[in-house]
Amino acid sequence: QVQLVESGGGLVQPGGSLRLSCAASGSIFSINDMGWYRQAPGKQRELVAVITRGGSTNYADSVKGRFTISRDNAKNTVYLQMNSLKPEDTAVYFCNAALQSLNRRWSVYWGQGTQVTVSS
Repeated sequence: QVQLVESGGGLVQPGGSLRLSCAASGSIFSINDMGWYRQAPGKQRELVAVITRGGSTNYADSVKGRFTISRDNAKNTVYLQMNSLKPEDTAVYFCNAALQSLNRRWSVYWGQGTQVTVSS
């Protein structure tokens, strides 16, 4: 059994900052890529940022220069530091991880999502 649990969402004013965390736990052997996605009302889920086990990163154009993804491999945790937030960043943010469980099977797991609302 594997779980991804997000935390850190909330309400913030435009220009403010939030830091999201996502911890993976359970029957984990190894984790490759970890990422953050978001889904706004009436829109499709979109990639925000992804980070490889080695630390290489990729960002959506809309968040480049404002968001930073990082991870702590020892804690099986991925972070998303969000600065200069805009109302259009309002969405439910989901983390995911491509991981190998103890039975050596590879799967992609998702967290339950955390709401981020940017509003004055």
